[in-house]
Amino acid sequence: MEALAPTAVDFWDARYEGETYAYGTEPNAYFRQQLDALPPGRLLLLAEGEGRNAVYAAKRGWQVTAVDFSDEGRAKALRLAVAQGVRLDYQVADLTALSWLRPGHYDAVGLIYAHLAPADRQAVHAAAAASLASGGHLILEAFSPRQLGLPSGGPKTAEMLYEPATLAADFAGLNILENHALGVVLHEGSFHAGPANVVRLLGVRDSSSELTYCI
Repeated sequence: MEALAPTAVDFWDARYEGETYAYGTEPNAYFRQQLDALPPGRLLLLAEGEGRNAVYAAKRGWQVTAVDFSDEGRAKALRLAVAQGVRLDYQVADLTALSWLRPGHYDAVGLIYAHLAPADRQAVHAAAAASLASGGHLILEAFSPRQLGLPSGGPKTAEMLYEPATLAADFAGLNILENHALGVVLHEGSFHAGPANVVRLLGVRDSSSELTYCI
């Protein structure tokens, strides 16, 4: 019988199955910076992996819902949560199915290295924005196309990487406070280590925003 080709779920389960946390146990620096400026509330984290951002937020008093399609990632996240004395609502689901969508519910949404193919990206980003309550903040960090060729992580095809102009269009319904590409040095476990090129976006949902999404 011919072996089935590995899927994205297989890839991430294999990355997360070891004892070591692939991206470390400390939160992403930009996520931490922005979250620390906000009062705790309800937080949604998409493509949360091993839970480093979710556990940090929970320790800060946030009510955290995390979503990822990796069972191994969820298991690692829950172990980290127990070790840190916090609780997470961690759902194993395909982001593109939008089963996590709760319009107007969350005070913040985090998309930290949640790289999606163009066919899925716009729908997921629209749903993430629509999930924000009035005054809610969306925090995003991802790799830009200038990351290609660097050994510090990220997808290996340009279509999976994000430009500020692309994100500005995806999140046009939000009040964009920050959206730019820059060079950084990452210290996030063994897979995000060294000089990198990223894009960062911070957006806020105004009370007058009418955001749409597709299922």
